[in-house]
Amino acid sequence: MEKLETLLELARRKADIDKTSTWSEGAKTYLSELKAEVDEVNEEIAKQRLCFLEDELGDVLWDYLNALVALEEEEGINIDNVLARACNKYHERISGIEKGESWQEIKFRQKTALEDEQANFEQKKHG
Repeated sequence: MEKLETLLELARRKADIDKTSTWSEGAKTYLSELKAEVDEVNEEIAKQRLCFLEDELGDVLWDYLNALVALEEEEGINIDNVLARACNKYHERISGIEKGESWQEIKFRQKTALEDEQANFEQKKHG
């Protein structure tokens, strides 16, 4: 986790640089780059070049973290919440599968819970 935290801190420093650059369009830039990097990962898998594959996977992680930092600024997301939601979501899914539930059943239950959460948020926001 230390290396992930270091990389996130570098992404935050990069965000400060991006504020004064003309090339970056914030999250939009990094989300677009993320798609391109996934294609490069697939190319390296086909070529079976391990060091290049690891490098491209690092690029995917880098662009993802930069997108998170940009979305934190642009949309008000909380990166800790993103990580907590991911941990909870996949813990529930894996635990459910281990207990015999289907992936689709779990996903449906989770989506319903998110819809309820969003409706409650909207209700508090407007009323």
